[in-house]
Amino acid sequence: MHITHPLARTYLKPTRESVVFACKGVLSMALALYIALYFNLDKPYWAVVSAVFLQIRPEGGMVVEKTVSQISGTLIGGLYGIFVLNYLHTVPVPAMVALAAWLGINSGLSAMVRRVNFIYFFAMACVTPCIIVLLTMVTPESVSSQTVFGIAQARVTEIIVGSLCAMAVSMLVWPRRIHTALKSQARTAINQTMDYLVLELDPKGSHEARHQRIDTILESLAELNDDASAVTYEGPFGPGRSRAATVIGNKILSLVAVIQIFGRLQRNHTSVVTPKLSKLLDSLRSDLQHIALSHSSERCYELAQKQRRSLLKNARQTDTLTPLEARLIQTAQHMVAELVLVLRAYNALTNNKHSLLKAPQHRPYRDPLIGLATGFRTFLVFSIGAFLWLHTGSPAAVMLMILPVIYSIMFARLSAAAVKSALKKMLVGVVISIPLAIFYALNLLAQSSGDFAVLVLVLAGPYFLGLMAIADKATLAYGMGLCIPFTILVQPSNDMRLPFSIDYTLSSAMAILLGVTMLYWIFRIITGPGIALMQTRLLAATRRDLKRLVGKKSPEHWFNARMGDRLLRLANLDKEAINNARVITDFGLTGLNLGHTSIRFRPYVQSLTSIDMSAELKEWQYALADAFIDAAKGRDTRRFETACDKVIFTLKQNQLSANNLKMIEGVFERLTLTFQRTAQMMRDKKLTSK
Repeated sequence: MHITHPLARTYLKPTRESVVFACKGVLSMALALYIALYFNLDKPYWAVVSAVFLQIRPEGGMVVEKTVSQISGTLIGGLYGIFVLNYLHTVPVPAMVALAAWLGINSGLSAMVRRVNFIYFFAMACVTPCIIVLLTMVTPESVSSQTVFGIAQARVTEIIVGSLCAMAVSMLVWPRRIHTALKSQARTAINQTMDYLVLELDPKGSHEARHQRIDTILESLAELNDDASAVTYEGPFGPGRSRAATVIGNKILSLVAVIQIFGRLQRNHTSVVTPKLSKLLDSLRSDLQHIALSHSSERCYELAQKQRRSLLKNARQTDTLTPLEARLIQTAQHMVAELVLVLRAYNALTNNKHSLLKAPQHRPYRDPLIGLATGFRTFLVFSIGAFLWLHTGSPAAVMLMILPVIYSIMFARLSAAAVKSALKKMLVGVVISIPLAIFYALNLLAQSSGDFAVLVLVLAGPYFLGLMAIADKATLAYGMGLCIPFTILVQPSNDMRLPFSIDYTLSSAMAILLGVTMLYWIFRIITGPGIALMQTRLLAATRRDLKRLVGKKSPEHWFNARMGDRLLRLANLDKEAINNARVITDFGLTGLNLGHTSIRFRPYVQSLTSIDMSAELKEWQYALADAFIDAAKGRDTRRFETACDKVIFTLKQNQLSANNLKMIEGVFERLTLTFQRTAQMMRDKKLTSK
């Protein structure tokens, strides 16, 4: 029987990994609850909620990194909660304003970080003061200047207990290591890249297939970069593996940048593809196909070195080569050299050896406009909940200001379509959690003796089912929608009189349901900057980065880190746009290629002459950046051609050799073809849209 729905598949055909994951999750929650109850913490269920969050991606290094981020954010949020509670607990409106401003700032900053685990820092920095202040101001008579610190300490302790218990269970019980997943991700990314390189060199390859490959490569690289930081925490080889994974991601983008030259040339400029170039491309495609099909890293390395030697032999035949042929052979050499580095880095990642590979720290592209939209959305979600609480006074309304805030930050990185789908699934989980808490858990616990063993047995079933859903990315939102509201409704503790009050529990359930529904519609209404605006900003940012390449110490790595994020955003925006044939993604790939061309070209030209060419080359670089935008708008690029002529004139005055001049002229010829094609593509698009 073929099961199509992911939720049905999760429960009817469970995998060993999902069952083990659920068992570990139940154990970590039981441990967190036991410790919280043993020390008689006021609200031990927050320890359970904290443990739930760490169940997502439970590999060793990943859990350690999330725990560090979660505890750090909790401590900082706790300090801010103490400040608000100490000075504003008697004036609810200013307290809500202070919390809303804090949430907006931290939520906006969370959209500016690259690593997904670092979002937990900002999420906990937001949620902790909410828990401290809101749950305390529900009963303001219990608050005094003497009790403020004790209240904050209890809330912070509950969250930290849950984090540490989840980390301990993950590391000690059926431990999984992130480096295993990292190796698989690296191999997948390399295979996808090899398939894409072969497809680009295939004259019969389709436009749709190429963009499908690019989309999967960019998504794989995003996952690889996320996990590369977490593997640092896994033993003495962790930092080396992290550097190797970073090098793989960096060099894969370099390969994608270079292959654009050959693919677009043979598709759009067949008249300049000479028999020699055709033979070169056929040989390159054949070797790349063999590398893609090979399962041996040694064999792949051998094939890459063979192709490298063949290209070196062709490059020596300078007298018989045209300028464009000479340049393209040199470009192919660079591409194969990058491929060799990818294979070396993969070998370093898979072997337990200390890696000597160097990988500067990523400095990703950040768009303040996205951070502003994310911060405003979280600010609005909290403000609506605060308004309802201040005007109703209902303790249950507090949940309108806590859970939606958490989800608002956690979903901020997702595309609009992904958020819509995730929140719908979460609503299903919330709807299931309400009767499960009221008619199953609370009903049984009300009739029990109150023993901890009975409490765990009653809660274990729902948690096990929810965690099985969390184990699979396709059903994760269902599981989160079930586990967290279920915990908050049941509120397991030493004194459970409040959750046993049916009116309070129903009010809390309705508040949670209303909060998630409200968040769904706010995400639908405030989608962030529009597609056209974001595309314009991303292309303009690419031009700025092309200009900033002048003077950068590690320009290739810096540019790749920023372009990787940017290309992923462009690709996602392009998929949401209508009737654009992925033109904007093509522009982004052109920008990536131009950056790599200029990174190699300027030092190469300077090495050929004894005179200082820095002024001419800087002017040429700026003209290249402006030509990128001019071509994207369908305009001519005469300024760039003038800058090229100026470089040639200066070099001729310095009596540069004919072979070197031929190479430089080949670069200019290829770039001119690129800009002409891009400008024509944009003009055709404008005519089509009329």
